[in-house]
Amino acid sequence: MSGAGRFARMTLRPMSLAEGAESSGRVKFASLWDAWDTGAMGGLTVADYADLIIRGGWPGLIGLPVADAADALVDYVENLSSVDLRALDSAPDPIRVMALMRALARNTSTEASLSKLAKEAQIGGPGPSAQTVRKYLDQLARINILDELSAWPVHLRSSIAQRVKPKWHFVDPSIGAAVLRASSAVLLDDVGLLGLFFESLVVRDLRAYADTINAQVYHYRDSEGLEVDAVIEQANGAWAACEVTLAGQAAIDQAATCLHD
Repeated sequence: MSGAGRFARMTLRPMSLAEGAESSGRVKFASLWDAWDTGAMGGLTVADYADLIIRGGWPGLIGLPVADAADALVDYVENLSSVDLRALDSAPDPIRVMALMRALARNTSTEASLSKLAKEAQIGGPGPSAQTVRKYLDQLARINILDELSAWPVHLRSSIAQRVKPKWHFVDPSIGAAVLRASSAVLLDDVGLLGLFFESLVVRDLRAYADTINAQVYHYRDSEGLEVDAVIEQANGAWAACEVTLAGQAAIDQAATCLHD
């Protein structure tokens, strides 16, 4: 008997920082629409965020030492090809999938093209085609590893062309860190990589919060170079834009300019 009309599908995401009791909770998600002066100072340090990226929002790993959580996640990603992926109807080449996952990890929070990912996933000889990469990406999404961020489907009366490429995110940034075997120390030594993973951490949490109000999370970029890291849109069309940065005042000012533009 079909379950159509009797069962509903629910997406279970990794735990947010609020659910893991790491967030101060001073800013409420609903306040993005209800108040114009919402904000808070203080909270976690950059080193704390590096640890939380490595550990991830997995219920079974919360409370474990970061190194132990990292070991568990490395073991998990190394077994993806022999367990989860082989359960699919057409199991992909596990070596090429891991090469692609490393490429995805290096390009977390970016709009890297399929051809760029294919080139970076090359393992001796010719690399996978863009079509093969797309197939593998779909399979990673099917087993809830990849959670790409679509471009905001807004229809503006403007001559400026909107870019439609997705941004690449794992369902939790800890997967990308595990694929690269990156430690907290490695992230702290590579500010650029840390910033990309931090953006992915924020997107992970925004998606969890958006689910509670039946909203969707997107990103935005146009041909004029205007970019917004995350746009949360409610079912009624109301939306809020978010910029994410770990950099200093100059980067914060530039992010604010993007939001005003």
